[in-house]
Amino acid sequence: MSKQADLAPQEIEAASFAIIEREFGERTGLKVTDFSREEFAVIRRVIHATADFSFAHSLRFHPLAIATAIARLRAGRAVATDVNMTAAGISKAGLAAWGCPVICELGGPPPAAGRAGEGGRTRAELGILAALARQPGIVAIGNAPTALLAVIDYCQRRADAFDGVVIGAPVGFVNALESKEMLSGLDIPHLTPLGRKGGSPVAAAIVNALIRLAGEGS
Repeated sequence: MSKQADLAPQEIEAASFAIIEREFGERTGLKVTDFSREEFAVIRRVIHATADFSFAHSLRFHPLAIATAIARLRAGRAVATDVNMTAAGISKAGLAAWGCPVICELGGPPPAAGRAGEGGRTRAELGILAALARQPGIVAIGNAPTALLAVIDYCQRRADAFDGVVIGAPVGFVNALESKEMLSGLDIPHLTPLGRKGGSPVAAAIVNALIRLAGEGS
């Protein structure tokens, strides 16, 4: 058995980050210095969660996304997610410093989940709309393109109603790519991996990277 089996969790993370940084140029054709320190911290965390270096090319950062997310976390604002898997992957211990709750209305009482199917709406769409009513500072979509489309529509119709950050990382073949392209064209703070790839681990990894950044010097 290798010596790596004896490493503590923090040592495993540090060793993983070192491998990512060492292999980054060869596997991506990019340099760490092509990104800001904060952007690379997010990219590295996503690669760590997925073992997929292609996210270095697909991740898009609105210029105000990271700073806005840090400000909202430090203000104790909630993190809203589309599905419980995304919520489960977010560091509650990290959020505890500011008292930020993680909310997911997917399985909540009516009207959030009780009207699924009405007008073609999905449970994830209704759930994220209910979560938006609670004025979260970060909205993290890791599974459902319909939820991301609902957030985009909400922000377009009610420009002054949301002052947070949208993390759009749905995965799949129907509307995942399209919804993320729509998000990338909006002038609202957002982070999104373009293309079909994404998922709850990606969305949670992005939030966790932002939590880590918010904790620096706070």
